[in-house]
Amino acid sequence: MPTAIGALSRLMLAPSLADVTFNGRGFPPSPPAARNRLEPVPRAVVVGFEAGVEARDVQEIEWRLGLVDAELRGFAYEGATMALTITDQLRPRRRARARELLLGPAGPHLFLTYIGIGFAMARLPRGRWSRVLPDLTGSPYYPDLSWLAVDGYGFDLAYFNPRRWVQEQRIPRPYPWLGVDGYFSRAVDQGIGRALWFIHAAQPRQVAAAVARFPAGRRPDLWSGVGLAAAFAGGADARGVAELAATAADHRPELAQGMVFAAKARTFAGFVPAHTELVVGTGCGLSAAEAAGLVDSAVSACSTGSDVIYEQWRTYVRNQFARVGPSV
Repeated sequence: MPTAIGALSRLMLAPSLADVTFNGRGFPPSPPAARNRLEPVPRAVVVGFEAGVEARDVQEIEWRLGLVDAELRGFAYEGATMALTITDQLRPRRRARARELLLGPAGPHLFLTYIGIGFAMARLPRGRWSRVLPDLTGSPYYPDLSWLAVDGYGFDLAYFNPRRWVQEQRIPRPYPWLGVDGYFSRAVDQGIGRALWFIHAAQPRQVAAAVARFPAGRRPDLWSGVGLAAAFAGGADARGVAELAATAADHRPELAQGMVFAAKARTFAGFVPAHTELVVGTGCGLSAAEAAGLVDSAVSACSTGSDVIYEQWRTYVRNQFARVGPSV
């Protein structure tokens, strides 16, 4: 049975399964095969959210999400993290259930759980944002990888309101995430780029055209988000990936960087689906394991300095492809 706080959260804040479908969102028409491939992703997030608000403890969440297919389980943990982040904020005496989840069963899905925090941010007042990131001291890549929360925030904006954030190309007000104002809009654009992959159902030309409508200065981060979504969620065959790389043109290194980060996220979770190997192999000329190793090299090489460390990692990976060019 859900708690009172959980029931309130579900009633007020949870999208329905019908609401997250492409038809429900009013996305452009797309081939059924691509739509059927991608729509289970947001549905898994909703399933995870429902588990988060209904479960009495983290162990019950783990049991429930263990029933989700391994390929989609990370997305379900994304939703559960969103739920616990919200309910932690709603409790008069906050319980750190999100922290318990992220340091426990959600640990292998760390990349996506940060994105789930971003989904929660899209539903919470900005005055609460300073409290949403739990202390994960001892967890890998903490706190630098938490820029993915801002990425998740950007994805949520674009997915649920494409008119404002994609068609009108609005830019959200800056926020000092990790004490840095200037990088916020860039991380948001990385999330918007991921959303474009879903909005246009993995159709390379439509995705490329959507990116091209944005100002030139925003396109590199958008292409990075496209690459991450293509490799992590799938939806395109080898021909489609090759076409995507060709349409990215001068932004192929950014596209490849996103694909590499997706491969790292999948290998970190311990399950690499065939579509991730296909996308990374076609778009980057690497196996998923090799791509993950490239991220590890970036982390080792870019662990100091005053700049945003997360962007240092991204730049390191991107530069490898700027020198040699991704495979097409």
